[in-house]
Amino acid sequence: MPKIVVKFGGSNLRSNEEIHRIIKVVRNYNQPLIIVVSAFYGVTNYLVEALEKARRDEEVATKTIQYLYDLKIGSVEYFIEDQVLRTETIKLIQDQLVELRNFLHGIALTGDASKALEDHVLSYGERLSAIFLNGILNSQGLDAKLGFPETIGLITDGEFGNASADFHLATSHVRESLNEDIIYVVPGFYGISQDQKTTLFGRGGSDYAAAAIARCVGASSLDIWKDVNGFLSSDPKLVSNPVLIEKLSYNEAAELAYFGAKILHPRTVEPLTDPHISIRIFNIYGTLEVEKPLTIISREKSVQTGVVKSVTYSDDFGLLKLKGPGVGLKPGILAKVTTALHNAGINISSVLTSQISINILLSRKDLQNAFAVVSAIELSAVGKLQIEDDISVVAAVGHGITDNFGIAARIFTALASESINVKMSCSGASPIVSYYLVQSSDRTPAVRAIHHEFFEKL
Repeated sequence: MPKIVVKFGGSNLRSNEEIHRIIKVVRNYNQPLIIVVSAFYGVTNYLVEALEKARRDEEVATKTIQYLYDLKIGSVEYFIEDQVLRTETIKLIQDQLVELRNFLHGIALTGDASKALEDHVLSYGERLSAIFLNGILNSQGLDAKLGFPETIGLITDGEFGNASADFHLATSHVRESLNEDIIYVVPGFYGISQDQKTTLFGRGGSDYAAAAIARCVGASSLDIWKDVNGFLSSDPKLVSNPVLIEKLSYNEAAELAYFGAKILHPRTVEPLTDPHISIRIFNIYGTLEVEKPLTIISREKSVQTGVVKSVTYSDDFGLLKLKGPGVGLKPGILAKVTTALHNAGINISSVLTSQISINILLSRKDLQNAFAVVSAIELSAVGKLQIEDDISVVAAVGHGITDNFGIAARIFTALASESINVKMSCSGASPIVSYYLVQSSDRTPAVRAIHHEFFEKL
């Protein structure tokens, strides 16, 4: 029988009460599982800061190790009563912490760290979580075994910071390594290059790691346990009556994640689309019934009444504007700019052009670097280079958005009724999403206005 891959996030490990819920969930499956875990809540950010501080402070290594040891040792002692198992679990945690201390100490001595070393240091959050949960599951009479990516052969393309799984090389290794009828606990977030270097799958990449493993083993589903009620028609912090979305296609889920929905990492669907492995979303604070997911993501496509399934937003974007009377007609300008940005490792999210302006949508964190890179290029037709970072992107997602007349008109009318100016918009780049750039201060009223139009208006 195909296994189920189950993903627990760091927020699921915050307290003993939540760990009790994980134990109950695992029991409710009543079958062998592959469990993928994230780092404890906040630990990855803590390690990012430790990496930076270690370059100029020799005491950071000791402080970091002590903090991480103290973080969950109380839970280990609380859950694991068997002295032998407790000692074994603590020893495994200490061994990892000794390694981490040595790496941070080395960074302090040299004042620098390679990309390979940065990736390796940041992977310790997930390593510790896996050891911790594995020990607890065994203490509860559940037959569990650790499976680190380097031992199960989760091989990547070797790109540091944003790797992808190499399924041609990884599939057989992972499948053979995880073939026993037991529970495996695997740290998410990273894989291993062909030369045995730790390579991260990007921030939030534990979802992608779980999806990659699900593909390798031919899982029946990828079950992701969150602390929210599945995918909704909008952020419940912004709208008063969001509607549960019970079914989404792979592409709809990917677009929602890309444009700001925090439930899923945008790349999670990549490994699962071709083998048609469903993603099932559950709430750890719900009933804990493993046969009743809140949202199912699959290859099934559907157009619902009103067409729009969800309205989401992102504050992570900014614009780089190239202005000049002939920039839209001058051959080669866009090619030079995109090549330079590519060589600088800057990802372009979208490009919108006109006769007098080229507008490049980028992650906000890349704006200043992009400005410097493009400023260094000889572009005679460009009279002005400008950054605009006081924007938000509001996106409406759903199959049929570009095929049904009147959808865009309803959105523009809803925004106009709230006196919200749309700086820029794009429809057609994807058949299931239309997005709108608005002033940051207009983001919340824009989301509410569109949501009201499609979900609340009588």
